[in-house]
Amino acid sequence: MSFKSLLSRAVSDNAPTPFTRRHLGPVGGEQRAMLATLGLDSLDALAADVVPPAIRRDTPMNIPPALDEEAALRELRHIAGQNQLWRCHLGQGYFPAVMPGVILRNILENPGWYTQYTPYQAEIAQGRLEGLLNFQTLITELTGLPYANASLLDEATACGEALGLAHAHGREKRKTALVDQHLHPQNIQVLRTRAAALGINIKLTDLDESPVPPDVCAVFIQSPDTRGRVRESVRTLADRARAAGALLVCAVDPLAQCLLKTPGELGADIAVGSSQRFGLPMGFGGPHAGFMAVTDPLKRRLPGRIVGVSVDNRGRPAYRLALQTREQHIRRDKATSNICTAQVLPALLAAMYAIYHGPNGLQTIARRVATLAHLLHHALSTAGLRVLDGPVFDTLCVYLDPEALATLRERAEAARINLRYFEDDAVGISLDETTQPFHVLEILELFDLQDLPETAPEEANPLEAHLRSGDFLPQDVFRTYHSEHEMLRYLHRLQGRDLSLAHSMIPLGSCTMKLNATAEMIPVTWPEFGNIHPAAPADQTRGYAKLCQDLERWLGEVTAFPVCSLQPNAGSQGEFAGLLAIREYHLARGDDQRTLCLIPASAHGTNPASAVMAGFEVMAVKCDDDGNVDLADLTEKAETHADRLGALMITYPSTHGVFEERVKDICDTVHRFGGQVYMDGANMNAQVGLTAPGLIGADVCHLNLHKTFCIPHGGGGPGMGPICAAEHLRPFMPTDPFAEPERPLAISATAFGSASILVIPWMYIRMCGADGLTEATGTALLNANYMAKRLENVYPVLYRGRNGRVAHEFILDLRDLTRRAGLVIDDIAKRLMDYGFHAPTMSFPVPGTLMIEPTESETRAELDRFCDAMTAIRAEIQAVLDGALAAEDSPLHHAPHTADDLAREWNRKYTREQAAFPLPYVRERKFWPFVGRIDNTYGDRNLVCTCEWNPKV
Repeated sequence: MSFKSLLSRAVSDNAPTPFTRRHLGPVGGEQRAMLATLGLDSLDALAADVVPPAIRRDTPMNIPPALDEEAALRELRHIAGQNQLWRCHLGQGYFPAVMPGVILRNILENPGWYTQYTPYQAEIAQGRLEGLLNFQTLITELTGLPYANASLLDEATACGEALGLAHAHGREKRKTALVDQHLHPQNIQVLRTRAAALGINIKLTDLDESPVPPDVCAVFIQSPDTRGRVRESVRTLADRARAAGALLVCAVDPLAQCLLKTPGELGADIAVGSSQRFGLPMGFGGPHAGFMAVTDPLKRRLPGRIVGVSVDNRGRPAYRLALQTREQHIRRDKATSNICTAQVLPALLAAMYAIYHGPNGLQTIARRVATLAHLLHHALSTAGLRVLDGPVFDTLCVYLDPEALATLRERAEAARINLRYFEDDAVGISLDETTQPFHVLEILELFDLQDLPETAPEEANPLEAHLRSGDFLPQDVFRTYHSEHEMLRYLHRLQGRDLSLAHSMIPLGSCTMKLNATAEMIPVTWPEFGNIHPAAPADQTRGYAKLCQDLERWLGEVTAFPVCSLQPNAGSQGEFAGLLAIREYHLARGDDQRTLCLIPASAHGTNPASAVMAGFEVMAVKCDDDGNVDLADLTEKAETHADRLGALMITYPSTHGVFEERVKDICDTVHRFGGQVYMDGANMNAQVGLTAPGLIGADVCHLNLHKTFCIPHGGGGPGMGPICAAEHLRPFMPTDPFAEPERPLAISATAFGSASILVIPWMYIRMCGADGLTEATGTALLNANYMAKRLENVYPVLYRGRNGRVAHEFILDLRDLTRRAGLVIDDIAKRLMDYGFHAPTMSFPVPGTLMIEPTESETRAELDRFCDAMTAIRAEIQAVLDGALAAEDSPLHHAPHTADDLAREWNRKYTREQAAFPLPYVRERKFWPFVGRIDNTYGDRNLVCTCEWNPKV
């Protein structure tokens, strides 16, 4: 054997541990033992038991073989190197920014923060809820409006949400929106998409001159606008809009608002924007936290989530999600928005950036940017160049003749500097937090200016007339944590109040809280991905092009569809994009009347909310006693409304945790009567490698990359919701928001949504390969069926599929138990906190039940710990049923128990040990809830959504 052969054999015989060995919980003997409890000998045998044979894959996915972690990182590093990092002065809502190291290391790179779930179980989410309350307070201070939400997806979709709010506020009778022509282009394109679906006419105009007719629901203006002008007409425009009964929506820049008069002071009803430049990298478009703030009369129409202050069972202040009855999971097709996942982690980063710098630091950064822009304006004007007049904050617009513009562009490209070029021979120059004096001199050299001004500008900066006055960010939290030690301790203190995957499994059904591997997360902070503007020229973004092409191809293989768009930046956006593609398909065929969307009663609340947003009317379809779609009811409704049938939305496997045997018949029925089938990808973790949406008969689906493909939930975002579709829907995929197509279908602010986190699913798929992805699916089925087997004699399993199996999740029915014991499902959820666990999905899709999804990443030991906890809780319920304790005296009723509870005088009818350490394992890994059970009603009746509040109790 040759020496080279010996070298190769030395490596092959001692290969690095495959990634799947790290990603999967049960492997080897542990996996075999779990299979044995089910009477099976392989994952293949389990898949044959669970997945209907009519929809099984007969060929493997065409995805490259798996690489180990280091090899995958090397390959991705090579791809990242194909992106070019030029000096960026492009503006348009995206700017270079500096994230302080203490925030980068202790939040963005910290699984204790990024593996948290949406804070529905507020008692074990007080840290991020406080962080989000800080974010809301920051936004209310920047905008001068009293109520803000806890983030939206980006600025452009925030504009779209504002349009929906204004339309609803006008009782859907006003069908025109006036949009200033100098909004950022991506905002205009998303507004056009949203407006078309709602039947609203967008009138693009110069708002300084246009009247406001009586049929207008909203007026949109941007200040500073896309060419840099701070708009001086906001106050008069607000008066004109109000006189016409319309709402004024003002898109703002958060750094500019540290200096400028607020939209609220100027009369705006709604302010929207993006917090990107508060420390977040541009990331080729995201993720960044959009925001919205509103006047008091509009607060109950705010889209997304709102954090509010309430009290716990001892009267102590406690945070929770407020006004949840507005949200899609409650109101369904009547919801204020379809928003589910938002941008919690980016919102926390932005809030902590503001806290760390404080009001003086923020205003110092803003003044530096504004001063450099003023000096640049002075130098260019003094040289005789035509610069757009008016007050500016950070962006200048310079008009040149075509020859001079071509020369400037050539020099800029030679110097590796990106400027923004307009169609009317103007060039935009945007400055930012990272701009230094030598950068300004470099810009002036591009114009070949040899003689610089010798003196400061004689005239006052026009911006001075627009500066805010009074206190800015007076709250203690923004004036305290300015040393790194204090900031570090504050972040650590908040982190300790939240349960995450760093503590224990989070078994939320339909949420897929799987491992977010470190190797997947490392590239997120590489500058080659982070420091790229979404409008950077294509020859500078070849790395991103390769990354996105790989993902589109691989996701196409996963779904058995030929078309993929990565633009939707949340699952809710994917639903909207998929339904919009169906609606546009019907319109292109002249079937304008096909506006009926059938949705099973068990569907996630985003489904009906998304359908309405896409222009559909919703009709529910019954489910049978086994939890399946009632095919007879579906057929009757499809046939009765055949002339109007547009779509069916279906989740597969169903939210009842079973693979429906007749899913192909369901799809065929809809097609027979002229409809299209949309498949919700919430449960794709049970499909990958075993079946696919294209095989069951769907026409389009979305994928939750923050579930199946390992993007962490981040406490409620970011996520990604790309769509995959059949060939006939290709013409109706999302369009580039920076372009101006004849019929825009822009879903998000940028072409690839939250592009910088696409490295996470790329790494996951590259390290798994086709075989590893399929094994992960099989292991997810194994873990769910193992848990169902362990718990079936403790609690009834509500639904089962073929051969008595469940899919990747299952529902425990506690309705009879809690009814007989005088308890409620919340008692079980809160008691699980004392055992160190986050509750499963509660009362969805069936009230009074728990839906459990363990994912493939949990070991048998962790599954057993959870099952032991549920078994112990069953014994506590039995004690109530047997009369040993009254329901109101049981540990279930008083859960969760805090350290403060145990330190007080103890007069309860169970011991402190039973309260806090109900099983032996709890002592070794105790997680203490920071507050007791929270009074939700009090919080909504006494709505407080900003810092600095003292409860009156």
